[in-house]
Amino acid sequence: MEPGSQLENREGLLYYERKLEAAGCRLIIGIDEAGRGPLAGPVVAAAAALRDFSFSNRIDDSKKLTPRQRDAAFLEITGKADYGIGIINEQIIDSVNILEASKLAMQEALNDLLARRKRPLPEAHALVDGDMRISLPIPHTCVIRGDSRSFSIACASIIAKVTRDRIMAIYDSVYPQYGFSRHKGYPTEAHRSAIGRCGPSLIHRRSFTGV
Repeated sequence: MEPGSQLENREGLLYYERKLEAAGCRLIIGIDEAGRGPLAGPVVAAAAALRDFSFSNRIDDSKKLTPRQRDAAFLEITGKADYGIGIINEQIIDSVNILEASKLAMQEALNDLLARRKRPLPEAHALVDGDMRISLPIPHTCVIRGDSRSFSIACASIIAKVTRDRIMAIYDSVYPQYGFSRHKGYPTEAHRSAIGRCGPSLIHRRSFTGV
């Protein structure tokens, strides 16, 4: 049985999902990204299509969860949901800018999800975090601060965050002098100091101030 506060939080995150269900939508897909702010590494997006909304782990905006909570939620979400992942590297970020790269990652994540599905696509609608103009192959609604207002987007935010953190942990073994496993490429004082000492690595975003 879910703790009362967790159950209340879940129901509070289901406003958009319940509204779409009442309108006859049979497949709701949450889409979010992680990694717009870092000075290094990719931007990662995830798309998550839930079969139901009953979860034993806390589901919320990934930034509100501890690493342990995120990892536990990630395992449960990926075990219960159809999902897709989009990864756009730092070269493309520098080429097109971070906003356009984030859109590309979201499009890639949705296309990955749709390609993985073994079943025909029912009446579907995507809930997308943020306020942006984005082209998707299905109807969609953009939700400002959606990772803290939509259950489906929160699930996508957790998948994207955990996936990107794991990528940065791998990069930490390649470029140990920068401490990527600690700050994940974000512009902390330690990270800026490392760039000052060592110069930028191959995965740093050259178009970003501070690199």
